[in-house]
Amino acid sequence: MMDLDAVKINFDAGALLGLNIALAIVMFGVALNITLNDFKILMRQPKLVLVGLLSQFVLLPFFTFLLVSLVNPQPSIALGMIMVAACPGGNISNFMTHLAKGNTALSVSLTAFATALAVIMTPFNFELYGQLYKPTAIILKSVELNPWELLKVVSLILGIPLILGMFIRFKKPVFAVKCSKFLKPISILIFIAIVVIAFMNNLDVFYNYVQHVLVLGISHNILAIVLGLAVAYLFKLNLKDRKTIAIETGIQNSGLGLLLIFTFFQGLGGMAILVAFWGIWHIISGLTLATYWSKKT
Repeated sequence: MMDLDAVKINFDAGALLGLNIALAIVMFGVALNITLNDFKILMRQPKLVLVGLLSQFVLLPFFTFLLVSLVNPQPSIALGMIMVAACPGGNISNFMTHLAKGNTALSVSLTAFATALAVIMTPFNFELYGQLYKPTAIILKSVELNPWELLKVVSLILGIPLILGMFIRFKKPVFAVKCSKFLKPISILIFIAIVVIAFMNNLDVFYNYVQHVLVLGISHNILAIVLGLAVAYLFKLNLKDRKTIAIETGIQNSGLGLLLIFTFFQGLGGMAILVAFWGIWHIISGLTLATYWSKKT
């Protein structure tokens, strides 16, 4: 087997800066759609908060750790899986929930709550399970990852855009809605373009190594979706809420994961390829599942 732990994805300083800015703009665009009422809705339904957070921030990282321990992939791939599981839900989960005829209000509320909580939980889960699994602990030790630096980057990328976007939505709601309709698709396209351009310079690496993450990436994503469904079922949520929890758990913010990988791990091969593949695959799986659900009564 080729050693992905020794492979690096080239990503220069300019591209990294562009990725930072694009992801912050994406999060700002998401925040323009979030109001304080979204948090109030969740506070009035504590059971939904519990199930959503349990599935996304507790069980998914834990079951990812179990999967990694069982399969024993190359350490850098394992660390990529842990990174994905530690990230909050992706910003396209709201659209997919709407398409699936799920609880869109719950999806938006959970996205807001999870994004705010991810400032703490993403660094915590990544450090916890990265250190618990010995092969990945060696990588973390070799790069001398500073947990406070990780927390600072996540706060800058998620926390500040969230607060700023919500503030503008509170003060200028009409402007925020109009701005969001324009800003969100444009920022996502810019983000995708930066990632595509960066990986175009590494096509040989992806062509040679992507087969090593195909099965694991797909299996991991299926695990996340099934886990969300199972937890929602065990807590006796209705069908619309089950769909929502499944999508919120199965659609992760892979963009944040890539940013952290290029910032702290210099594009470590197995991590970058696994997370990049997840970013493509979860859109395919999410849209397929949402379309199927949209046609069911």
